[in-house]
Amino acid sequence: MNPLQVFRVALRALLRNKLRSFLTALGVIIGVAAVIAMVAIGEGAKAKVEEAFASMGSNLIIVMPGTTTSGGAYGGFGSAPTLTWEDLAAIRRELPAVRRAAALLRTGSQVLSEDSNWTTTVFGTSPEYFAIRSWTASAGRLLNDADVEGSAKVALVGATVVEKLFGAGVDPTGQFLRIKGVPFEVVGVLAKKGQSPMGQDFDDAVYVPQSTWMSRVQGGLQKYLSGVIFAGATSAADTARAQQQVAGLLRDRHRIPRGGDDDFSIRNLTEMASAQQAGTQTLTALLASIAAVSLLVGGIGIMNIMLVSVTERTREIGIRMAIGAKPRNILAQFLVESLVLSLLGGLLGVVLGLGVAFKLGQQMGWPVLVRPEIVALSVGFSALVGMLFGIYPARKASRMDPIEALRFE
Repeated sequence: MNPLQVFRVALRALLRNKLRSFLTALGVIIGVAAVIAMVAIGEGAKAKVEEAFASMGSNLIIVMPGTTTSGGAYGGFGSAPTLTWEDLAAIRRELPAVRRAAALLRTGSQVLSEDSNWTTTVFGTSPEYFAIRSWTASAGRLLNDADVEGSAKVALVGATVVEKLFGAGVDPTGQFLRIKGVPFEVVGVLAKKGQSPMGQDFDDAVYVPQSTWMSRVQGGLQKYLSGVIFAGATSAADTARAQQQVAGLLRDRHRIPRGGDDDFSIRNLTEMASAQQAGTQTLTALLASIAAVSLLVGGIGIMNIMLVSVTERTREIGIRMAIGAKPRNILAQFLVESLVLSLLGGLLGVVLGLGVAFKLGQQMGWPVLVRPEIVALSVGFSALVGMLFGIYPARKASRMDPIEALRFE
């Protein structure tokens, strides 16, 4: 028999018991669907995490000032000014692993336009900050060095502030807003960044030159920074090295003895992102493993039903052998039946898995990323399961004694 004839005979045998064939393939369908759905959702979750941390900035390090102590109670990092403007200049000048560094000064304030008001966060910073955060302007321009040097009364606003003060879809470039009674010209609107993983709205903010912030908005602390330092490493691979260099420089500048506690804190967001991705990958691997077990259970179901089929068709096997069918023909027929059963189950599982993945992704608001190699691997694995679990029933059928098979009732 040629392969086409073997396939036709096998398919005809499976179609004689459609419901039983479908129920047998159901284990494979569920297993493949679970693999496709879980991996697609897991990859989407991973992309979501990467997107969230990318919105914070590239290769980002945050240096926070020290902590206050009163009556044995610690105020936490950021409660005492320990970082100086000279520290910032030294980080920019002396550390090869740091590409850029910028101060970020912060205060809450009510901001007024001609007919609206909104309470938001007002930041003072320099042009380097937006380069570190990979942040562009959707309208107008960003702050520049001339704004900082001249203490210009100009402001960059986020999309949320634009909506609250000027209305949705309005370009406020060239208009004025007031911060603590001081008029500021809006020179640009920042591109939307959305929320941080902790729920902070990056777009609900106003940015002014740091020199203007200290002279017009909040006031400065002379040589001390009343905020934090953002630093961008030269590359993702250099982020840990940049963190070590910053820590070493500040300990040396602040004359902290060996073994003494730091009077600052450094946050490495690359490590946080890696931890998030590792957690997502672990969960995806766990779910994929569970799905693989489902595939194996489906394979056992195929072997079971093929054994039943061999028993039911004993006389048919005897007749085929009596008219000239060789053991290898019988072996091929039952192997092909098992393969077709598992392969069709795998294809149906792909369709079901993609449907479930897109439905869950839509409900959770996650992107769904389908990896073609995972789809191909799942279908290939389902076919392999069918072949492996079909060998024993097929060998049993091919080794029957034709005389005993013809006598079977």
